[in-house]
Amino acid sequence: MAAAKGIEVVLKSVKNISVRMCPFRHNVQSTREFLEAINTKKIRTTNTNCEIKVDVRHDNSEPVVDILFGDGERLVFKSENITAKEMLLKLSTVCSAKDQQARDSAKK
Repeated sequence: MAAAKGIEVVLKSVKNISVRMCPFRHNVQSTREFLEAINTKKIRTTNTNCEIKVDVRHDNSEPVVDILFGDGERLVFKSENITAKEMLLKLSTVCSAKDQQARDSAKK
């Protein structure tokens, strides 16, 4: 669970997260670590309406993390060659930017 240590992810702007993976593929560890980090109580409570779907396949397909935001934008990670920490950092950055945009538009 060291992947999420020190990374604050707030799922407030996320509508759903879909994780697709073949557990027998050689580079699926980062995808599993990402899924484990996202499913922690601390992160899940930041948006209880965020749906997390896991599609486990036995077709040797590349692991993919597909994140849909409330505004319709998507963030897709082909997670075979990146670490869970990199995915969490990018997700955190995008979520923070979207939250800041929402706060700025609310002030106007």
